[in-house]
Amino acid sequence: MAKYANLIPRFLDYVKVNTRSDPQSTTIPSTPRLTEFANRLVQDLTAIGLNNVHINPQSAYVYATLPANTAKAVTKIGFISHFDTADFNSENIRPQIVENYDGQSVIKLDAAGKYTLDPAVFPNLKNYRGDTLITTDGTTLLGADDKSGVAEIMAAAEYLLAHPEIKHGEIKIGLGPDEEIGTGADHFDVADFGADIAYTVDGGPLGQLEYETFNAADAQVEITGTNVHPAEAKGVMVNASQVAMDFHAGLPVHDRPENTEGREGFFHLYSMTGDVDSAHLSYIIRDHDRQIFEDRKRLFQGVADQLNQAFGQDRVQVTLKDQYYNMREVLEKDMHVVELAKQALEDLDIQPLIFPVRGGTDGSKISFMGLPTPNLFAGGENMHGRFEYVSEQTMEKATDVLIKIVALAEQQA
Repeated sequence: MAKYANLIPRFLDYVKVNTRSDPQSTTIPSTPRLTEFANRLVQDLTAIGLNNVHINPQSAYVYATLPANTAKAVTKIGFISHFDTADFNSENIRPQIVENYDGQSVIKLDAAGKYTLDPAVFPNLKNYRGDTLITTDGTTLLGADDKSGVAEIMAAAEYLLAHPEIKHGEIKIGLGPDEEIGTGADHFDVADFGADIAYTVDGGPLGQLEYETFNAADAQVEITGTNVHPAEAKGVMVNASQVAMDFHAGLPVHDRPENTEGREGFFHLYSMTGDVDSAHLSYIIRDHDRQIFEDRKRLFQGVADQLNQAFGQDRVQVTLKDQYYNMREVLEKDMHVVELAKQALEDLDIQPLIFPVRGGTDGSKISFMGLPTPNLFAGGENMHGRFEYVSEQTMEKATDVLIKIVALAEQQA
């Protein structure tokens, strides 16, 4: 019998429910189906035996408490995950089980073999020799990002309730919507949550411990042209699409995602539309270093200023909006939350994988709200698409880590 009897069944049950968030929505949460799923989580958390289970009206997060079972004054630890899924087909998800994977075979996702998991393309598959993998059928994403984290947090709570010999302080649980569209943590209620330190359980492969993220901004560029008949265009026409191309050419060629790695930041053009009369460019700007991040925003605006100066009028309008900042700015002031997780990994003979995240987590925002929140692995690979998969054994080890963290905190109190 599995150590965490409900871990995988609960995960398989949850991923079959479409919880795709809507980036065009202005509501909290972004879709009614997320509200429905949150209500389901309330029922499940209550059935496990947790206290104060409720949906926070400010953020639509589901909060719950596992009471302390020790007389010691222990740091209150929170575990956070999100239950929405990314912008990919999430309807009729049919997870498949591949038992005792040999680490080298090509896994056919669909019957015709149009979509496969091939170690030649996805070399991380070689790390899962002997594991049981959960994959898609090639038509949808899986939802391991981040229903694996949801299931692991719930399994850890269930196990701790069944094993009171494992002493721990008060544990806070937060399961939220809309992480995938970048708005989920905007209204996170730190006071209602009630933790002293926390972890998002939203990382990838075994051992990931992340406490350094990008600084991030959204950048929108609106270009106004002048459309006249091309036969009479000289000195009159301003082709907005051409100006858009000139704007993009004004940014450093190297500083694009496809040319960068590690701590190198970038300007990423992710959408471009236009004609002669008008054009629109959408970018994200990223850098780990706050000063270089600010320099990037100034450079971006400077390209627009130069074009406008050449035209003698404002034809290029830039709108910049900061999205989140590098959580390391907060966490490096007191690394206890990171060191606690690192020790838990090492005590379980799991090699900590610590490196700067080329992205962000809900913990990026929550840390700046006063709750230090690094990110732990949840097990998913190839997230956000049809090639997503997760190892059952990695999910079990992620659950082990959560239990070890709260046990260590109690022992050190």
